[in-house]
Parts: sequence; C-alpha cells; structure tokens
Amino acid sequence: MRKNLNTPLVDTLPPASSEAQAHSEKLKEAIHQEMTSANGMLTFARFMELALYAPGLGYYSAGARKFGEEGDFVTAPEISPLFSRCLARQCQAVLQSIGHGDILEFGAGTGTMASDVLLELEQLGTLPGNYFILELSPDLRQRQQETLRRRVPQLFDCIQWLDAMPLSGFKGVVLANEVVDAMPVHLVRFEEQSVREAFVSENKQGFIWQEGPLSTPELQQRIEAVQQNISKETFCPGYTTEINLAQSGWISSIGSMLEQGVALIIDYGFPEHEYYHEERTMGTLMCHYRHHAHPDPLILPGLQDITSHVDFTALATTAVEAGLDVMGYTSQAQFLLGCGIGEIIAEADPEDTRPYLELTQQVKKLTLPSEMGELFKVIAFGREVDIPLNGFMMQDRRHAL
Repeated sequence: MRKNLNTPLVDTLPPASSEAQAHSEKLKEAIHQEMTSANGMLTFARFMELALYAPGLGYYSAGARKFGEEGDFVTAPEISPLFSRCLARQCQAVLQSIGHGDILEFGAGTGTMASDVLLELEQLGTLPGNYFILELSPDLRQRQQETLRRRVPQLFDCIQWLDAMPLSGFKGVVLANEVVDAMPVHLVRFEEQSVREAFVSENKQGFIWQEGPLSTPELQQRIEAVQQNISKETFCPGYTTEINLAQSGWISSIGSMLEQGVALIIDYGFPEHEYYHEERTMGTLMCHYRHHAHPDPLILPGLQDITSHVDFTALATTAVEAGLDVMGYTSQAQFLLGCGIGEIIAEADPEDTRPYLELTQQVKKLTLPSEMGELFKVIAFGREVDIPLNGFMMQDRRHAL
C-alpha cells in the first residue's frame, strides 16, 4: 500500500528518549495483542485510533507535550490570540442573535483558545452561560484547567468539562479547531476493477502494510458516492486515498444535540473535487513528530501525531442529512478578515515597534496563502439562526462544495 520506511526514516528524525521509547513499546504491545485477537491485522483506521487514543498510551491520551514550540506542531490559537479574538467576535454575534447560550469546544488543546475567547467575550460584554469543553485526554484536561485557572480565574466557574457530548437541547456555539483531521481514517487503493483497503500487520521488524477487501459496506458506499462526482480517470490504478467514516457520526451527533445555534469547524482540507485530485495519488496522510513532517504512520506509535486533510464536501453532506443548514464555507484568511482582524490590528500602536511587528508577523502566519491562510478552511453549520455570519461576509465558497 505504502512503502515501509521504518529504518531509514527513523534515522532521519530526532531521537526519542529512552522513556519515550519505553512508552512506545507499551503501546506496540497493546496493538500487538489486539492484532493477534483480530487474526493478525487491523484496519488502518483502528490502528490510527489506537496510536492516537488508546487509554493512557495513545498520542493524545498520554502525557507527552504536543502543542507549541516544545511539541510536535503549533496550532493557530498558539500562534496568536488574534485567531481566538476573531472567533469570539463571531460567537458574540451568534449568542446575541439567539438571546444568550453556551459554548462547547471540542478538543481544547492547552486551553489557550478557550481562555482567549472568554477574555474577548468578557471585553465585548457577551459571556456565554457556560463554556463546555469536551476533552477525553486526562493529561490535556489537566493542562487546560491549569491554563484557564491562571489566565481567566474570574471566569473559571463558568467552565465545565464534559465526558460525552450532550444528547439534545444545546443552544449556542460549537467550536472545533483541528479536530476532524485527527479522526481515524480508512486507507484505500484503487485498482483496475476493484478497490482494496490497507490493513496493518506485523513481522519481526515491526508493523507493515497488508492489503485486503474493504472491511465494511459503509466504506463501499462512501467510495461509490465519491465516484459519482469525480471523473473515473482520476482514480488510476494505484491511486491511494483516505476515507473518514468517523466524521459522519460526529456531525450527526452535533445535529442531534444542536437545538439552536452554530457549529464552527476549522481545519485544513479541501472540497471533494480538490481532495480527490488526479495528482494527489498518495492521499493526504501525514505524521508530525517534533516539528518534522513525514508520511509513515507505522513508526513511533504513541509518539507522533497522525493526520489527514478534511473532505469538507463530505462534512457538508452529512450536516445536511442531519438537518443542519450549511451557513458558510471559506478560507481561514477570509474568515478572520470578516471577523475583524483588520480592526483589531488598527487598535494597536505602530509606534510601539516591537509588539506591533510581532502582531503583523502573526497576521501573516494566520492569513497568507503560503502560511495557514488558504489551506485552512472554516465551515459553519447551524439551526434556527437567521443572521448572516460575519466570517463569511468577505467571501463565501459554499458553491465549491
């Protein structure tokens, strides 16, 4: 399916500490045990789920530092509070339009975005009734609590951590920044007359790829739906890509939960016709280890992030099926401009040279096409909200979905 690059690739990456290696070995053993009970192989989606979320061992479930300069990657809220301040302004408009409500953030990372959103809403005089955080990682939950106690002690009482999504009756704003890209995906490869799936097996050297028939009828249905919209010539023999089945259930759950309000999803990806591009023959799967990006997900289990880009057309389709309105879709740059990033910058003093230069550098990272501005997209789903959303006033690309 993909070349097994284990030995040479590991040699080019920063060495893992003995403690990290020992942790990874524990996860390898847990994966081995499940693999053994599953006739010697797992779907890649299950392997990815274990590598990222196995209790106490997975990348997001254990205690390794992941975010920021000391971690494996930097997210927009960590780059600049400007991102969260703009997001807060969109939250303000929604909360005012529905006459109050709550905010629910999925996967809140270090808690930086939550604290900056709350500080901005406090300044704007539009605090939510509650700020809920759904975080399944005990380590990250602890870090979020430390961050929020330190940065917004006066607002800490309105913050609540959830173990599961509310079942129904939610009114307000749902926030998900870089959540969908970390959902487990199935890997498939197109052949002349069929589509095969990538499974993970193992030998004495470690985890290896193994092909087999599709593991679930739902996967076949999704592939057939994609093939109806994308030219057959795109899927040449050997064309490999990802199918995210988990996102459908997640969006459906938001649809069941949301009584009134808006869900804002920010992530990197493309609409369907760009996601399944004829030149993207090896898909979008990527790994991040200590600020090094590479394509091999079978090495360093538990120590590296594994991600794939988001198919925003699939998200929108599921949202409509769940009874939600697609209220906007645009690039991160256009969303931030629509939410007033220019106005925030205008409030800064250009005579205060160093802070002003730092601010302008942050704006460039968030908005330039060569940085995060174009690859990252924002999509909004809503119910019972009748106002246009500021973030999509500059540009709305719903026609491209």
